[in-house]
Amino acid sequence: MIEYRSIADLNKTILDNLSKVPRDIDLVVGIPRSGLLAASMLALHLNLPLTDLDGFVEGRVISGGRRSRGHRVDLRATSNLRVFVLDDSIQSGEQMAEVKARIDRANLPHEIIFGVVYGSPQGCESVDICFEVLATRRLFEWNLMHHSILDRSCVDIDGVLCSDPTREQNDDGPAYADFLVNADPLLIPSVPIGWLVSCRLEKYRELTRRWLVKHGVTYRELIMMDLPSKEARVTAGSHGKFKADVYAKTGAHLFIESSDRQAREIAALTGKPVFCVEAQTMVYPSRLRRARKRMRWLAQWLWRKARSLRRSVHLRLRALR
Repeated sequence: MIEYRSIADLNKTILDNLSKVPRDIDLVVGIPRSGLLAASMLALHLNLPLTDLDGFVEGRVISGGRRSRGHRVDLRATSNLRVFVLDDSIQSGEQMAEVKARIDRANLPHEIIFGVVYGSPQGCESVDICFEVLATRRLFEWNLMHHSILDRSCVDIDGVLCSDPTREQNDDGPAYADFLVNADPLLIPSVPIGWLVSCRLEKYRELTRRWLVKHGVTYRELIMMDLPSKEARVTAGSHGKFKADVYAKTGAHLFIESSDRQAREIAALTGKPVFCVEAQTMVYPSRLRRARKRMRWLAQWLWRKARSLRRSVHLRLRALR
């Protein structure tokens, strides 16, 4: 099971746990890089000054604009501040230990509280405040394409790594070849990908490979559809099944898919999680099954209601006769 959290989830978790944050905090410090995202959200909600770890140690605070004028602090001139140091997540606690050691070496005259939004049971022991404990593997929207799980993942190309072709570009001819060479990059990963899985045709492998090299995308294997033409691919209509078959055979832990419809199809066919870029959601097979059960129950309930209504109308018509 992979626990996925979006940026919207991050914001909601912070809002749901504001009561855990002491209200006499003077400054929020974010641990770079992704901890700055969480710290910025918290500082905005509480209208508090914000800085990063380097700024805190060196006595600098990020300018807060007009709304924060009543909450400005001068780290060089003020002592005994209450400071909340926040990271987005914690696993083993090693990075937090390094942060604490750096702050200790700076010998700062402030009271410091350490917190994290999402933490493992072990990691949460390293901080004073943990907003949510995640006992299983976790994956976040803001670091998805830079996570080591990509090495054990299948990843779509169009709509994920690059833009989708327009109708005019998708001619299975010169316009499409030009698109393959010059497609605009979208989400370029900083770590190797296990399997690139695309419904592009095998005859376009070399042009696809050139684009990947140009944009620094590294991968173990590139898997494409072995069909003669776009027309044959459309006739087959097996985009989701093709990707699901590859997902199942590779033993990958995750599939990253651009299309919401195909993401749901892949998850249903494989019984494995699929991240959908279009909807920015994780599609879990178990939740699909529960949704289908609810839909079946609703359909049956509506059918019974309609049948009851028909009987009622029929009886009233008979009485009027």
